[in-house]
Amino acid sequence: MISGIGALQFKPSIGGDDAVTSLLQGGATPSAGGNIGSSFAEALSQAASKTVNTLQNAEQVSVQALKGDVDTRQVVDAVMSAQQALQTAVAIRDKVVSAYLEVSRMGI
Repeated sequence: MISGIGALQFKPSIGGDDAVTSLLQGGATPSAGGNIGSSFAEALSQAASKTVNTLQNAEQVSVQALKGDVDTRQVVDAVMSAQQALQTAVAIRDKVVSAYLEVSRMGI
């Protein structure tokens, strides 16, 4: 089971960005009148939680299919949804790493 991933906590120290928020696809929007940095952290946290939940759901549906309780179409839907969520998380991670490397190359 995927239980170790749920313990991760994201604590970014950079400001928010509406483009990143729109990429998360989970309805994670900046809080009205709140701290933009904390809303970015919330958005990343919600995206990570949603991804973990999607992966856990796909795993549970796959186990139920092995028992004969779930239709093959439901398994395919769950696995495809998990694949899409994982690809989105990897794309966001790649962008964050790329931005970090770009900032680290800047002269102070």
